[in-house]
Amino acid sequence: MPAEPRTPPCTYRHRGRRAGRRTRALPPSLRAAGAGLRDAITTATRGAAARRFPRSAARHDGRRGRPRPFLPPWPRGAPGGGRGRARAMATSRTFLKRTRAGAVVKVVREHYLREDIPCGAAACRLCPPRPAGPGPGLQAQPSGAASSLCPGPHYLLPDTNLLLHQIDILEDPVIKNVIVLQTVLQEVRNRSAPVYKRIRDVIQNPEKHFYSFTNEHHRETYIEQGRGESSNDRNDRAIRVAVKWYNEHLKKIEDEEKIQVIFLTNDRTNKEKALEEGITAYTCEEYIKSLTANPDLVDRLACVSDEGKEIESGKIIFPEHIPLSKLQQGIKSGHYLQGTYRASRDNYLEATVWVHGDAEENREIIIQGLKHLNRAVHEDIVAVELLAKDEWVAPSSVVLQDDGQNEDDIENEEEKENILKTSVNKDMLRPTGKVVGIIKRNWRPFCGMLSKSQIKEARRHLFTPADRRIPRIRIETRQADTLEGQRIIVAIDGWPRNSRYPNGHFVKSLGSAGDKETETEVLLLEHDVPHQPFSQTVLSFLPKMPWSITEQDMKYREDLRHLYVCSVDPPGCTDIDDALHCRELENGNIEVGVHIADVSHFIRPGNALDEESVKRGTTVYLCEKRIDMVPELLSSNLCSLRSNVDRLAFSCIWEMNHKAEILKTRFTKSIINSKASLTYAEAQMRIDSATMNDDITTSLRGLNKLAKILKKRRIDNGALTLSSPEVRFHMDSETHDPIDLQTKELKETNSMVEEFMLLANVSVAQKIYEEFPEFALLRKHPAPPPSNYDILVKAAKSKNLEIKTDSAKALAESLDKAGSPTFPYLNTLLRILATRCMMQAVYFCSGMDNDFHHYGLASPIYTHFTSPIRRYADIIVHRLLAVAIGADSTYPELTDKHKLADMCKNLNYRHKMAQYAQRASVAFHTQLFFKNKGVVNEDAYILFVRKNAVVVLIPKYGLEGTVFFEEKGKPTPRLDYNNEVPSLTVEDTTLHVFDKVKVNIMLDASNIQHQKIRMVLVEPKVLGNDVPANLSTEISSKNEPQKKKKKL
Repeated sequence: MPAEPRTPPCTYRHRGRRAGRRTRALPPSLRAAGAGLRDAITTATRGAAARRFPRSAARHDGRRGRPRPFLPPWPRGAPGGGRGRARAMATSRTFLKRTRAGAVVKVVREHYLREDIPCGAAACRLCPPRPAGPGPGLQAQPSGAASSLCPGPHYLLPDTNLLLHQIDILEDPVIKNVIVLQTVLQEVRNRSAPVYKRIRDVIQNPEKHFYSFTNEHHRETYIEQGRGESSNDRNDRAIRVAVKWYNEHLKKIEDEEKIQVIFLTNDRTNKEKALEEGITAYTCEEYIKSLTANPDLVDRLACVSDEGKEIESGKIIFPEHIPLSKLQQGIKSGHYLQGTYRASRDNYLEATVWVHGDAEENREIIIQGLKHLNRAVHEDIVAVELLAKDEWVAPSSVVLQDDGQNEDDIENEEEKENILKTSVNKDMLRPTGKVVGIIKRNWRPFCGMLSKSQIKEARRHLFTPADRRIPRIRIETRQADTLEGQRIIVAIDGWPRNSRYPNGHFVKSLGSAGDKETETEVLLLEHDVPHQPFSQTVLSFLPKMPWSITEQDMKYREDLRHLYVCSVDPPGCTDIDDALHCRELENGNIEVGVHIADVSHFIRPGNALDEESVKRGTTVYLCEKRIDMVPELLSSNLCSLRSNVDRLAFSCIWEMNHKAEILKTRFTKSIINSKASLTYAEAQMRIDSATMNDDITTSLRGLNKLAKILKKRRIDNGALTLSSPEVRFHMDSETHDPIDLQTKELKETNSMVEEFMLLANVSVAQKIYEEFPEFALLRKHPAPPPSNYDILVKAAKSKNLEIKTDSAKALAESLDKAGSPTFPYLNTLLRILATRCMMQAVYFCSGMDNDFHHYGLASPIYTHFTSPIRRYADIIVHRLLAVAIGADSTYPELTDKHKLADMCKNLNYRHKMAQYAQRASVAFHTQLFFKNKGVVNEDAYILFVRKNAVVVLIPKYGLEGTVFFEEKGKPTPRLDYNNEVPSLTVEDTTLHVFDKVKVNIMLDASNIQHQKIRMVLVEPKVLGNDVPANLSTEISSKNEPQKKKKKL
């Protein structure tokens, strides 16, 4: 195919058009001297340029009319401007591209080069003034740590790999005045979205003085790819060209002391070529070690090494990972399966891989054994090869924790793997595989503690993550004595085949272990909960105070301030989402209203406040604090439906008969004035009172009567009534330490509020789906696969009870019948187990799914409408409902089902992480509660039996714990595990599920890495399971350094 002639300057071609189409002359508006020349920037550079330079107008770029980012015009009279006109050169790139239909087309993309892109140096007068953009640019006299290699003033310019692997170094406050090339940013964006976001944040930090230079559009720094030259080599050459240009350019600045640009690269070949070209170049390690005033910075260096070299010097432990190209071929052919790797919390030698897009009953693949796990880390996307059926295994019932100190003790691992290979029933076997390669790593900074090496003055130590699903990480640090006993953050750099553990580097210290502020920070970071203060940009979109309702606010609203509305919430609640009313109508029917805070009135689509809210997704409730989704001005004031103040609301109002049958439903934006803010206990007292008959009390009694009818109807339709122990801490008013721990007591009013919230959510779901069948945001609860119920069915069978799981209705009826007059707590235990069998409820877009059913509520359709202060999903539902009733207008993102589906994915993730963070907060405060209690003796019930342990529930505290029957340094008792019953025989004592036992509870601080609640069986008496005589002493003196267990 003959080459297409080069497009002459001053012509341009629509991006993506086939060769042979006519070109069009550049419009006069682009050639006008006064307006300055605007460039046609390619798709690949649009993101970087758009953030760098403001857009003064929108112009067609050949992609459905999207506005194109522009470079600034050359100012009149500037050097080289040619009477105020910017000079530009057009170049084009021609390549072949395969379309979705399979056809091959020739594509020509026009690329305009400029001479007027500023270098970013504050002292430079040769370049035009830098347009307003992120960050203040490079300092005239670079400040920062002094380097022994480069004593003079200098800027740094890193290449792509250095930025990808050493982002922790670049984020350190010591490192300033760094030039980030457009070439580098593009490569980073394509290879790692998290690192790209981090470097963009650094560029926007005014104290760091990082500058993003658009080298791909500068006439002096743009280069063409050579014949036979790879894109990677071309980019390396482009970076070196930019470094040379910068050094030549900065020499022209009239200053006493010339500023030099230092090239940082860890690529040996790239460094050698740079030195040959006269460029001053260093590796990151060389430069950081030259900052003699900041020796601790060396600890933050990522360990980037050649895996092949390390294998030569050590024993190979793991199989080699198959290259990505071969993995993709194998996945396409069906030889390999792709899925998400999920490590076990209870057994560090076992994991599961959930296969993407596979049939529901075959989604889970078991991985067992160190070599089969093959260096995968929790949440990695991996490729798995299924083993032959005669090698399949059953999920392990052994609790194994990686508590060894010798990182090379592989023989010990093999002994533990043999424990897993005990005979099991063939019916329990599951598809089993091995990890053969990594599709995508999910590495992030991990919180934990340092396990100091027993070797004196050693620099290599093991880091133990707070999350037991993450393997230990080997790091090098000179600060071991300082970091011991601290909670620190570590990042993984790599995992060679000859290393039992991955290599990593120290990032930063969070504070002393055990300190409440430090531990709270750890759990928020570990569960990826955004908790930074709201930025000034976000706060700028809040209403100005004092705020009041205006006539404009009254449009499309109904004035309901005359109604006797009240709210019912937990004690101390300040973010009041919902309020209710109930009244008799003249026709004898009943009007019931659910009034929800109109948060969407204050948070408008697309602004910074909206973007921050969707990023957070949900409010996170910890034991002694909450992390708000929206600023406090909204959550606790303007949106909170407090009593005796006018508030904007979104109301769902039904007309019902006395059988709670809905006759009419209407939705309206409203103004309410709540007459009372009640707690559940206060509302219950009013309902039960024989003397109170005021309007609020009458309303509550009417609501409660109707709620009982609604609940019975739901249960008759198959809704599940499950159980999950919830605890409440009573805090000391001064120290905020927990002084009492109790399970939450539910009242009728809890159920009353719940019933009307459920009814409102169902009514709104029906309305928005009716109006927007393709992009309604709904919530579903998938039915669990039959295998999920195995543990519940077996446990019930051990008590001669039958649990049917054919449907939610059959399960609900079975649970209602399951009980024993001599064992009243049995039904609660069964419901707790049933809760563990459930799937996670999720948000979804109606146009992207066909299954809407909510299994737990037995409802064909459901959504979330009633908590917009604390859930972003409810805000979207409010916007959809407002459009449906004509109270607001729509916007493009609201009616884009693909974007809505992506949003649902984020909201599901945020909701899940919030739940985990709340549980972690309860666990930490439970440790604080038992810290000074010594040994506490309580009744407990066995929930699960394992091969070497039992899991018990203590009803008084709503607390679960594991009783182990194997301990280091003690004789192992004879254990006989029966999975069918299920039961565990320890010596001559047999323990069954649901058996009542007595346990001693204490805080075990012997392992500083993981302090935990320890439980020891007291009754029935089991040989070798006594409470250690020195444990209570160890508890009371755990903070004394001289009493600490010696590190191994």
